[in-house]
Amino acid sequence: MSLFGKQGSPSDESNSKSSMGLRINIFFFSTFVIFCVIIVRLAVLQFVEGPTLSEVETNREVKNVPLAAMRGVIFADGGEKLAYSTPVQSLYITLTKDYTAKELNKETGKTVLKPEAQAKSDALAANLTAAFNTYGAADEVKMTKEEVIEAMDLYFKKFQGYTPRRIKIDLSQKEVAFFMEHKNDYPGLEVVEESVRHYDKDTVAVQTVGYIKLYKYSNSLAIYQNIINATKNTPDPGLTYKDDEFVGFDGLELQYQRELRGQNGYQEISINAQNMAEKIEKVVPPTKGNDIWTSINKNVQLKTEQAITDQINWLHKNPVLGKLHPDALTGYAVAMEVDTGKIIAMASMPDYDTNVFTTERLDPEVWSKIINNYQNGTINSISSGRSGNNLDSTVFLGSTIKPLSVLIGLNEGFFSTSYVYQDKGIAYFGKAGHETSVRNASSHVYGSMDPSKAIEKSSNVFMVDKVGKNLYLKYQDKGLDVWDNYMKQFGLGVLTESGLPGEQKGKVNYYDKESNGSTQAALVYASFGQQGGYTALQLAQYASTLANEGERIKPQLISKITDPSGNVVKKFSREVLNKVEFDQAYWDEIKRGMNSEVSSFNDFPYDFARKTGTSQQVAKGKVRDNGVFIAYAPRNNPKLAVAVIIPEGGFGSSSAAPVARKIFDAYDWEYGLDGVPKKSLQSATSTTDDTTNKTATQ
Repeated sequence: MSLFGKQGSPSDESNSKSSMGLRINIFFFSTFVIFCVIIVRLAVLQFVEGPTLSEVETNREVKNVPLAAMRGVIFADGGEKLAYSTPVQSLYITLTKDYTAKELNKETGKTVLKPEAQAKSDALAANLTAAFNTYGAADEVKMTKEEVIEAMDLYFKKFQGYTPRRIKIDLSQKEVAFFMEHKNDYPGLEVVEESVRHYDKDTVAVQTVGYIKLYKYSNSLAIYQNIINATKNTPDPGLTYKDDEFVGFDGLELQYQRELRGQNGYQEISINAQNMAEKIEKVVPPTKGNDIWTSINKNVQLKTEQAITDQINWLHKNPVLGKLHPDALTGYAVAMEVDTGKIIAMASMPDYDTNVFTTERLDPEVWSKIINNYQNGTINSISSGRSGNNLDSTVFLGSTIKPLSVLIGLNEGFFSTSYVYQDKGIAYFGKAGHETSVRNASSHVYGSMDPSKAIEKSSNVFMVDKVGKNLYLKYQDKGLDVWDNYMKQFGLGVLTESGLPGEQKGKVNYYDKESNGSTQAALVYASFGQQGGYTALQLAQYASTLANEGERIKPQLISKITDPSGNVVKKFSREVLNKVEFDQAYWDEIKRGMNSEVSSFNDFPYDFARKTGTSQQVAKGKVRDNGVFIAYAPRNNPKLAVAVIIPEGGFGSSSAAPVARKIFDAYDWEYGLDGVPKKSLQSATSTTDDTTNKTATQ
């Protein structure tokens, strides 16, 4: 055997080395190529695409677009919905540059849509119009193509480029199904759940409940100016308001705007350098607002409203003291619980259907009909009704001031409860030789009377001689301040603190020396009710203060606030604003005196305290008589205080008192002036009768 046959072949070794070298060369070459590709790509990114990417990154931004929450419910005391929202489906479009690309028209110098953008927008509008016509509700007014184009706001006149535009609200079920099924055919379109506000068709306390208005038209109100300032730099998009969301603009809707509104949700939308939407990054759903429960009893409220309307019509057709009262066109009434402060009824008539405000645009013809009575005449005199000769809701008190006048006289020591005054039917005041006279109504002469009798008979001359003149003698010019202080302690000339927006302090005339001629004259006329004009709510609080023997309590329109799950968030209870300390004998004296004759109460089953008033004001050159009435019942265990004002209604006993009687009856039925609701007694009687009838039949 050959020795050489046992050794490795030189040829094989050479081949192996060549193969290894080739592989190494291929590896290094591949690595070189890869690095070259990376370097080239980096160069391209840096020198070619870099500026573009940098611009995109610089201009890329995320905007928050709010989603309105469903507004909370305003309930009546019995749980009836006075204002409520229902969910609806709305169609929105988030525009892209495909719809809004623009160019400069060289001929006109104006910016217009590019032809391809115009064509695409027109096509979308035409398709949407066709869909609305095919699948919309049969009884609705169909949108035109032009209205759809306007809603799209292609030239950004109403909204930012990235802001979704609402094309149509309250889609039908067929429309919702169509757009959901063809979502891919309509890029940028989205069906969004919103809400529509409704008000009780029975028009229950409409001026008190208030109304809503689009946020973009609401910056005249301080609350929304504050919100705008507070949310300019807020990091919380949920606090941002939408221009097209409805907000409270008056009444409880405004007073409890923050509670009712809830928390807005929002969409995070990424936008490009042209301020157009790229895509929706995130959606945070809104939180429904809280519900508020009013103290207003719907049944009592409706009977109060009807009583005023009926009484005004009656005054037009039936003479009082030989005279019709065709200029009595308005009426105001408030019923307030003496022990709790709850407002059971608050009526400003005539009223209107608040649902007219739930649309984006108010019909001018409708506005012309409600412009003079859309606000609450029981708390202010602006746009809250006018009598035939333009008298508003804050008329002079008339004789309803006399219980307080007597209290002032007693407290100031001008006379005692046992003092006897000789009423001669006329009193004089002023400088000797230049006296001015004041007479009782119809020139009555009442003869001997104590303070309580002076209230009952409504003696003007007693108030002049024993209160007005004596205040001037004791305090001179400072007498007006003394009088004013007494008024304010009883809620006259100050806010009742109900919190209702637009509430007025009333009209104080006794400081107008130029009109009155002198301080003494101002005090004299004030003493029998011819120097201060106050609202029905102020008069109700005043009557309640008399009933509570000096405790002025806050009118409560809300009993509680609950969250969307029904949990109580806040409760409201009796709140004393101030306490007037008088001798008990003084309270007893005026309580006896509040005993005016009112025929409308002849068969009233309760002893009650009351005071009629007929205030006189000059309008269009003539003296006009206004009917005023205050009362509380029962006399010795007061439950309800009522105030009624009928401008140009004539004597309060004939115009205002009949309305008050119906209010007391309505309250007695629902709650019971003696604590026993009369409706429960009738229900029990009906049940007994049914049982008896069934037994007899068997």
